[in-house]
Amino acid sequence: MTDFPPPLSGSAQDETPDLRPKFSSDGLIAAITQDAETGEVLMLAWMNAEALSATLATKRATYWSRSRGELWVKGETSGHIQTVVEVRVDCDQDAVLLKVNQTGGACHTGRASCFYRIVSFDGSALSLDPDMG
Repeated sequence: MTDFPPPLSGSAQDETPDLRPKFSSDGLIAAITQDAETGEVLMLAWMNAEALSATLATKRATYWSRSRGELWVKGETSGHIQTVVEVRVDCDQDAVLLKVNQTGGACHTGRASCFYRIVSFDGSALSLDPDMG
């Protein structure tokens, strides 16, 4: 089902019981991925309608690679699979939250999360989270 119904206007979109994802002008929606057990944020990626449909149908996290211009199923080559436990949308349905069971690291660097660096408040430096290497 890559043809989702169009978004509604105003508060109707906030209260509809229907899935009506609001894709950007380039056809994408932000997808935040969270560990279903710990709640840790693992990564942010992008989905188009086809990726969202595939994720819902297969329960395997499927994203749109902006750099490669193609769909990618998380773990298809690395073995670091994301099995989707739950899919949520935010209030106006312009962002998706995937709660997953993660096998292996979520980050392409091999780390558990893509968010392993800490930004100093003056913006001058990055440091590694000691718990994430």
